[in-house]
Amino acid sequence: MAAFSSWLRALLLLLVLAAPCRAARPDAPARPAATWPLPPDAGPAPQQRRPDAARLRELRGQREFQYVEPDTRAEQSAWSLFWARVWQTVIEWLNSRSYSHFWRWVFYALFLGAGVFVVLKLLQIDFTALFGRSPRRAPLAYDTAAENIHEVDFATRLAEAEAAGNWRLAVRLGYLQLLKTLSDRGLINWQPDKTNHAYLAELPPTGAIRDDFREITRQFEFVWYGELALSEPLYERVRAGQRAFQTLVAGPAARRAA
Repeated sequence: MAAFSSWLRALLLLLVLAAPCRAARPDAPARPAATWPLPPDAGPAPQQRRPDAARLRELRGQREFQYVEPDTRAEQSAWSLFWARVWQTVIEWLNSRSYSHFWRWVFYALFLGAGVFVVLKLLQIDFTALFGRSPRRAPLAYDTAAENIHEVDFATRLAEAEAAGNWRLAVRLGYLQLLKTLSDRGLINWQPDKTNHAYLAELPPTGAIRDDFREITRQFEFVWYGELALSEPLYERVRAGQRAFQTLVAGPAARRAA
């Protein structure tokens, strides 16, 4: 009997443990919490305070409390207004659809071409020889690379160039002869690597010598470096200016001999 009671209690315990627990349904309405009424406010009624009128006027006059942007267009000049409209138009155009699809690539191509042009100029590349025929150069029977003005027989060389009709070379020889005269007179310090404008800066700032040498230098550079094909009458005009300058630089003794 005792064994039967033990088995019965064990069976009841198993049935209790095996029974499913009843969980609260998620859609079940929650019970409202208990509300407790608050006691009436027994304190004095609040009094509304108004700020001081003088203090309000002072604050309204301060720039930090003015949140409306003033219209400064009336204070701007017409030139400033013009550039403001220009930049506004440029910005609107850059944000337009046509610029995004077409003009942007056009500007990229222009910037690329400008960059290539600058690089070629820095490298001293001849554009005429790069994109077409190089200009024809007149043959020179004179070596200009190793010339020394103190060793050149200008009278003989000038006569040979004029007899051959090589007017460009004759203009160059006449210009070098003027440099030799200026160097002999102590007006310039001749060096093979100096530029013509460096000699011009060494001359006295006042007087006819500097002005005449500037004009003769301009003619020489136009003829020699510009590769101008001179005619004989035009050469005679250039040569006459060189002779006049030679006489001016040589001094009073040369003018009396002339």
